[in-house]
Amino acid sequence: MQSDFPDDEERPFRDSEQSSGTLAFSPQSDDQERKLRIQLGVSFFLFGLINNILYVVILSAALDLVPPATPKGIIAFCNIAPSFAAKVGWPYILKGRIRYTKRIVGCCFCSVMGMLVVAGFESLGMRLLGICLASFSSGLGELTFLQLSTTYPIALAGHSVGYFASGTGGAGVGGAAFQGAVGTSAAYAAIPTADLTETPAEEIEENDVQASRGPKIRVTLSVADKLRLVRPLLLKYMLPLFLVYTIEYTINQGIAPTLLYPVPDPSTHPVLRLFIKSVRDYYPLWQLVYQTFVFFSRSSISLGLPALPTKLLWLPAFVQSFVFIALSTESARGIFPDDPGVTIFLIFCLIAVEGFCGGLAYVNVFYRIGQEDHPEESDSEYDVERKKQEREFKIGSIGVGDSLGIMLASLLAMPTEIGLCKAQVARGKDICRTL
Repeated sequence: MQSDFPDDEERPFRDSEQSSGTLAFSPQSDDQERKLRIQLGVSFFLFGLINNILYVVILSAALDLVPPATPKGIIAFCNIAPSFAAKVGWPYILKGRIRYTKRIVGCCFCSVMGMLVVAGFESLGMRLLGICLASFSSGLGELTFLQLSTTYPIALAGHSVGYFASGTGGAGVGGAAFQGAVGTSAAYAAIPTADLTETPAEEIEENDVQASRGPKIRVTLSVADKLRLVRPLLLKYMLPLFLVYTIEYTINQGIAPTLLYPVPDPSTHPVLRLFIKSVRDYYPLWQLVYQTFVFFSRSSISLGLPALPTKLLWLPAFVQSFVFIALSTESARGIFPDDPGVTIFLIFCLIAVEGFCGGLAYVNVFYRIGQEDHPEESDSEYDVERKKQEREFKIGSIGVGDSLGIMLASLLAMPTEIGLCKAQVARGKDICRTL
């Protein structure tokens, strides 16, 4: 990776050289401020939506195209391993400023190539390669857009993260419905640039602006610097995110497929019968409930709700642990009432809580890390640039927590599902073996 600064036209933003490092809203009207925030929110929502929806579409197509005998573990590995590698390696490989334009173009290229490979080849190996390309693009894209949010003043950093998280949640709900996607570059071109951090031209002469920027300062974080920065993040941010993703994906992949019941009688449960017409409809229903509440909770900050305090970032993991115990016990022993309507309602509520906690952990962890270490009035130009790169690295480095949790969950899910199905058969319920 090159450490040279990109040309100005390659940069999606211009660094504010104001010593405070905050947004210069004072010369702007309330209407201008509102329009800028809307523009930024829409841009980051589309970033999250498109980055994840491309991945959902290509993975869905690949699952339909691979031979039925293909072990699902191979697909799960190709699904997450490249994304995990991107989140683990890229923040440490990169030196100097991030070339956002070139990186986003690279992500778009990987996504398009992944779709073409999956659609254009029939061999299993090539289709798995297509999934890998999509996974790598999704992981690197998420890393890039989260890092991009830290380049804005603190007044907008959390605003950007909130809308990006909302977009990723929307991709989970609507991914199956969108078989075509708008190019990421369309949203990228709409992102607010210099006018967010500079006083309008009619109030400041151009030569004054150039003079205020001063000479470019070269700052490069060493590997030792990055390891020093990442240590305090392990318990504070990474571990809560890791536990939440491990628990929720073990529920989704290992427990939810065993939450099966007889098809509701239309005479006694006419509403449930609209959604559940066969035993196979249960799992898609649980996933729809999960994704819907993930979307709601990931949209919490963009909707104006307060962020969780840092001390409460562990709370979603504790709540999900309760959901895990309740659902696994119901699957193995059948502790809920015999009435299908009551049982389905209770499972609906538990899975809704699971999804809500998962989305809440994601958006709040990235929101909180994005609020740290912004420039102060007393900082030198060197300190401003260094803090900028440190913020980009830190928000990029904690993404490894969710990917590692998903990888571990993929290993735990298979024995969990098999064990729960055996427990159901032992108590005379063999629906799980009929699928």
